[in-house]
This record gives sequence, C-alpha cells and structure tokens, in this order.
Amino acid sequence: MARAAIITGASGGIGAAVAERLAKDGFAVVVNYAGKAAPAQSLVADIKAAGGQGIAVQADVAIVADVERLFKESMEAFGKPDVVIHCAGIMPLFPIASGDVAAFDKVIATNLRGTFLVFAQAAQHVQDGGRILAFSSSVLAKSFPTYGAYIASKAGVEGLVHVLANELRGRNITVNAVAPGQVQTDLFLKGKSDARIDELKKMNPLERLGMPEDMANVVSFLAGPEGGWINSQVVRPNGGFVY
Repeated sequence: MARAAIITGASGGIGAAVAERLAKDGFAVVVNYAGKAAPAQSLVADIKAAGGQGIAVQADVAIVADVERLFKESMEAFGKPDVVIHCAGIMPLFPIASGDVAAFDKVIATNLRGTFLVFAQAAQHVQDGGRILAFSSSVLAKSFPTYGAYIASKAGVEGLVHVLANELRGRNITVNAVAPGQVQTDLFLKGKSDARIDELKKMNPLERLGMPEDMANVVSFLAGPEGGWINSQVVRPNGGFVY
C-alpha cells in the first residue's frame, strides 16, 4: 500500500500544490476542504488521471467531530497516515482598535484551534517515523498593521509545533512549521491593488512573489526521507524577506 498523506485546506492555493506534489512523490493523498467540494474533487480527478491515488474529504478544522471524521475516513481509505500537512487557514485583516471580537474569534478558531485539533489526531494516528507539518507565516516578523489576529494565531501555531515535537519523543516523528513569505494565492492577492503587489514583490531580494509550487517543494523535502533530521523547526521559504 502507498504511503498516505492528509492535507488540510487542499482545495486551492498552497494546499492544492502540496497535494499534487505529494501525489507525484507516491503518496495516496487525502484532499481536505471546508466548503466548496468541486475544486477538491477536480484536484482528486487530476491526481487519479496522472496515475496517483486520492480522495476528497469535507471537514471544518475548527470542529472536533469534523477533524475526527477526517482522520477516520482517511484511515478507512488508506490506513494510518504517514504524513499530515495542515494548510487550512484564513486571513481577514482588521485593526486591533476595531475590537472586532467575532472576527478575532473566527481567526483563532480556524488557525489556532484548528491546528490543535489536527495535531491531536495526528499525534494519535500518524505512523512511527512519520511527519507532521503546519503552516505559519513569515509575516510574524513584520508586525504589519491589521495583521494582529492572524499573527497571534500563527505565533500560537509555532508554539504548538515545538511542544508536539517534544511530546512525540521516541516515535521518530518530526514536527515542523513552514512559514511562507508572500505567495501568489487567491488568499494573498484578495483586496490588493497591482501597485501594492509590486511593492510587496520588492520586499525580498528576488523581487517576485513565491508560487504555491515553491512551498510544495519545501513540504516534499520535509515529508520525504531526506528531511528526517529537521525537527521542531520553522522553515521560512520567503525569497529573503528578512526575518
């Protein structure tokens, strides 16, 4: 049986690129999505057409029962996961002074609580010798206005990564975070003018936005046999966006 990988938030953007890459690497992939089924099912169809294995599973990572069902359905299809990649996240931007508690709670629920719930299931079910990865962000170093809730959630994600790596001592499981800089996804581009995007490109010395495939390359390394000595780290593929 092929090695199995669960990828949350995999219906588009970085998650979809990760699922495609891991399928090419020989993993049977579980493409998780929260809302729209069609993009996830289309991705699975493409993976199968290329000779890979995959299924799409709906689950909201902020809901306990959904995350438990995600792992249950994944294991029914492909057995215990070898790799879990937690990509699901949201990024609404608003100033702290707005006092928008509803928006803050939603960011924390999806980005931080979701990581806790996915990690809890991964810790229970990932095969010994496996890999667990979550996504943080290089924006933590910048403290941009309006990013307060998002940065707070991702700082929490990095904290969970380090603790889980210690808790899994003795099982040869690595736990790491990938913290991209600016990546050309719908999530990142939403609401930004062309002038602002050009400005953001120049924030790294390579003067371009990262592509989802750039992130997938890093995940492929960390999830593969050559990444086994990288543990409890935050890897920042950001083109030199100074940290």
